[in-house]
Amino acid sequence: MKKGIPLGIKNYRELKEKNYYVVDKSLLIQEFLERMAKATLVTRPRRFGKTLNMSMLAEFFDITKNSKVIFADTAIMKTKYAEHMNSYPTIFLSFADAKDSKKRIVACVKEQLLKVYDQYSFTLENLSIFEKPQFDSILKGLSNLDDGNLETVDRAISFLMTRCHQYYGKRVMLFIDEYDTPFIEAHTGGFYEDVRGAFAALLHTSLKSSDDLEYAMITGIQRVAKENIFSDLNNIFVCTVKDADYASYFGFTENEVKKMLVDNGMEYTADVKEMYDGYNIGGIDVYNPWSIVNYVCKKVLAPYWINTSSNTMIKEAMQSCEQDFKDDYEKLIKTGTVETLVNFETSFYELKNTSSLWGLFVNAGYLTVHKTLDVLEDMYSLRIPNNEVAREFQSLTVFFLNVDETTVAKMFQALKTQNWDEFLKNYQKMLLESVSYYDLRNENSYHSLLLGMCMWLRNDYEIVSNRESGEGRFDILLNSKNNALPSMLFELKYTKDENVNLEALAEAGMEQMKKKKYGIGLENCVYIALAHCGKRVSMSRE
Repeated sequence: MKKGIPLGIKNYRELKEKNYYVVDKSLLIQEFLERMAKATLVTRPRRFGKTLNMSMLAEFFDITKNSKVIFADTAIMKTKYAEHMNSYPTIFLSFADAKDSKKRIVACVKEQLLKVYDQYSFTLENLSIFEKPQFDSILKGLSNLDDGNLETVDRAISFLMTRCHQYYGKRVMLFIDEYDTPFIEAHTGGFYEDVRGAFAALLHTSLKSSDDLEYAMITGIQRVAKENIFSDLNNIFVCTVKDADYASYFGFTENEVKKMLVDNGMEYTADVKEMYDGYNIGGIDVYNPWSIVNYVCKKVLAPYWINTSSNTMIKEAMQSCEQDFKDDYEKLIKTGTVETLVNFETSFYELKNTSSLWGLFVNAGYLTVHKTLDVLEDMYSLRIPNNEVAREFQSLTVFFLNVDETTVAKMFQALKTQNWDEFLKNYQKMLLESVSYYDLRNENSYHSLLLGMCMWLRNDYEIVSNRESGEGRFDILLNSKNNALPSMLFELKYTKDENVNLEALAEAGMEQMKKKKYGIGLENCVYIALAHCGKRVSMSRE
């Protein structure tokens, strides 16, 4: 019987019982138990399988369930840790849907809490006279889903953990998925101060060292460092995207991708690798599982990844970023990589500096670690992971360069179809309407602008900048990956003198490209020279 493609399936039991295709990540359980860390935080970008993994952990440990059948064919059952199955009171909460308005976020958190209170309702019988008032207060607060108030339930998790411990005589396994989503959403929504204290207290009181907690794992995009969540936990084990710990369990490895494609009658090709590969997590190449599952399901090589919440936060941060970030961002656009200081372990909205902003880019999945330059000094080389992410990155780049996205899309569609009048019209429109005159200070300004926009063409072209060729160094080369499309060489010219004839300057740029043989070795290549003065432009092409 052919297995179903688990598109959007986040519940592990459903995944196994309904015969969906499964990539076995069960040895995550072994590493979790062997580490014996009281609390573990794993940070990964959205859509990297965090929720499904947390559901798997909860299914394995939950003492109220019988999970033998759904784990029968998994790797964990071949280890000594199989004996831990269904042996612990287990609380599993996911805040992945705690989004939008303050009222909706609070309601989502309460709904999750009500679900686990219902699961363990039998442990709440026979409360002492000292426990009853606290329980009544918590229940009243949880029952009012519309009041937007978490303060009355800030001890809800810890209270239930105590009751479970008392009932079973065993400490609790606690799993909290996407714990930072309410923090991020509250920050982007402008009501962070309204919810931060109570929500931080809800997490802190349940995660601090106590007789009720066996082990905890929480996941999110980034570490919320300053909200007192992790105080009293001297042994908190933080695993960011740069760490080898748990590296292969969140996301698909290349071998897992190859097997999944073959098992579903598909080929693993260079195009698949360029589109979806490229994340480096703890030294391992990892694919975004959401993208691969969508590709297997729809059989169309297209971008499926999106991260709206982090996109909003990054755009807000870029509006007030420091000059050193702007300089490094231009380097990233020009060369494809940037060497910089990166802070992975503090959220940007808590520490607004360049290193934490680069950390947000990596934690959110827009960039990945290319090389570790100096681990003690937190210096890394970063790059865009793949063509899929490059498409999302375009929105950030047009925002950063203050360019209209529709105009850019039309401009490069015209370029690909060699509609030169349309290309020049939209390029001129971009300069006139979207770019500040004061940003166009020299030839380098136009170079950065055009190169950043060329990200639109990454699927069809290799984008090369400032490289020696022939007897000189060209500005930009779009080296075609498709024999049906010509390669394109750009030479950019600039003058401050408004009396200079731009058409003649463009022709001079064209002669320079031909005389210095910039296109040597390129069989099918179009030469394009663009001459600028402020927001005026003239073009020559051959």
